[in-house]
Amino acid sequence: MKLKSLALGATIAAAGIASLVTSPAFAQAKEQFVPVMSYRTGPYAPNGVPIADGFVDYLKLVNAKGGINGVKIMWEECEFGYATDRAIECYERLKGKGPTGAAAFDLLSTGAVYAITAKTATDKIPLIHTGYGRADSADGGIFKWNFPLLGTYWTAADALIQHIGKKEGGLDKLKGKKIALVYHDSPFGKEPIQMLQERAKMHGFELLLLPVTAPGVEQKSTWLQVRQQRPDYLLLWGWGVMNSTALKEAVATGYPREKMYGVWWSGSEPDVKGVEEGAKGYNSLVLDYGQGRAKVHEDLLKLVYDKGQGTAASKDEVGSVLHTRGMMISMLITEAIKQAQTVYGKKPLTGEQVRWGFENLALDQKKLDAIGFTGVMKPVSTSCVDHMGSSWARVHTWDGAHWKLSSDWIEADQQIIKPLVKASADKFAAANKLTRRTAEDCSPG
Repeated sequence: MKLKSLALGATIAAAGIASLVTSPAFAQAKEQFVPVMSYRTGPYAPNGVPIADGFVDYLKLVNAKGGINGVKIMWEECEFGYATDRAIECYERLKGKGPTGAAAFDLLSTGAVYAITAKTATDKIPLIHTGYGRADSADGGIFKWNFPLLGTYWTAADALIQHIGKKEGGLDKLKGKKIALVYHDSPFGKEPIQMLQERAKMHGFELLLLPVTAPGVEQKSTWLQVRQQRPDYLLLWGWGVMNSTALKEAVATGYPREKMYGVWWSGSEPDVKGVEEGAKGYNSLVLDYGQGRAKVHEDLLKLVYDKGQGTAASKDEVGSVLHTRGMMISMLITEAIKQAQTVYGKKPLTGEQVRWGFENLALDQKKLDAIGFTGVMKPVSTSCVDHMGSSWARVHTWDGAHWKLSSDWIEADQQIIKPLVKASADKFAAANKLTRRTAEDCSPG
């Protein structure tokens, strides 16, 4: 299928909505529709662009290889600028597209996940929020349509505390330490607080909460507090321009970058742009990135970029942290569709049918190797009740010019996390008059 881009008129562009359609025959029976949520403009664009590029590039790669068991993918991109109200508009606009409606949505915004979760029971469309969104939605018994695949902000916070504890010689050595959380003052930035408070209570460290007003270009008052408090470690929960601004402020304040640890959305190439050597020693979690290019990157270059069909402005973006993450998110969606096809047939599927695929993902190492993701991510296996499937992360460190892995895989402690997830999910269920799913509800319809 030859891919075509359709430019929108000025009216839609002014509203901040962009669109890409992959086929002139938009409603062909053998096409599966996958919506693309993006932000290519505004203060979050430096991070949003490579994710969207990677997401679309992987869809192009799947089509170049013949589609999902012969079913070609079509998509439409909607630009929402990381604004929740515009994300809702995009969701409503795209959910019914294609012959069977949207297969799934990856919203790329925790605020949007909170806002749209309630709509899914009616719309029957899975919400995929890989490494972000509601931590309690890992409980598939209550959250039937949410899939925080590979990790949540609770697993991220837990992994960072484990890592810092190991550096100190044991978690018991954290007693009396001071750990600051510099966070985006939004649902995204607030998500890890409950887990960090739990760990602080367990290990006796003091937790400093330092919110930053979105989008994060003004942080002087925050870093004045950092200078005054001199925390032993600082966790950065930032996104977009907030990250590079924080690193510049750390340099100006003299806070040691080797004592700074970002969440996995605060450790990519755009985050250190303009700081470079000054950011040397800064660390962040990473969900999905190896060193150098994996086979999936080489396949993309050969089958898509060498034919002049790449999405990114430069093929040098291929293999970068966020481009790879966009590819991985796209891969999880296409693999869920492929899994659902084993039950419902090799044809375009509804969102409700694709949900079964997300609840039965079984990406072992053999499958990851087969699709070219060797070394990029850990295997993931989900179920009706476990909508996260995996909770591993690594730490990588900026050496002044490149990101280099600096830890082995770290698994979040589910003995701590699962009770918190269940308690929060039960509270959500009570407030919304929901009951836990039955075994029958977990079976394919």
